[in-house]
Amino acid sequence: MGLKLDDKKTVVAEVNAVAASAQSAVAAHYRGLSVTQITSLRARARKQGVYMRVVKNTLARKAVEGTDFACLSDSLKGPTVLAFSREEPGAAARVIKEFAKDNEKLVPVAVAIGGQVYPGSELGRVASLPTLNEARAQLLGLLQAPMSQFVRTIAEPQAKFARLLAAYRDRQGGAA
Repeated sequence: MGLKLDDKKTVVAEVNAVAASAQSAVAAHYRGLSVTQITSLRARARKQGVYMRVVKNTLARKAVEGTDFACLSDSLKGPTVLAFSREEPGAAARVIKEFAKDNEKLVPVAVAIGGQVYPGSELGRVASLPTLNEARAQLLGLLQAPMSQFVRTIAEPQAKFARLLAAYRDRQGGAA
């Protein structure tokens, strides 16, 4: 049974709202997956903060119009599931990549990030993007490194002097 016009408009509006604020998107073919497998995929996606939706391609094309993901339009052919990363750019790619390892019938078709579309073979590159916490840790490490080096540089003359005194004391037999 097909969707009524009002239902189609609702689906398009929902997907468009998500796409307007998403960081990245993955389009994948799911032909041959069972309902149980799709349900499992959706559960994994929900845990990672990924919005996942199976939408007819014509509705999906309308939904991504006017967003950074309009570039996906040409890739929307066949039974396609769309996954949008809401908070972390690599989240949707990680979910799809992880699930596709165990289920070869889930085939990534395209990955979109920053208004650019890449073939499904580039999924691994997007999936390897750091999570938000990892990116924060890397940034903090970069910010701390110069300060730590500066503190070591400032403290080194005093440390050298203390080592010199200790060596002199040891040489004198502890009488110093």
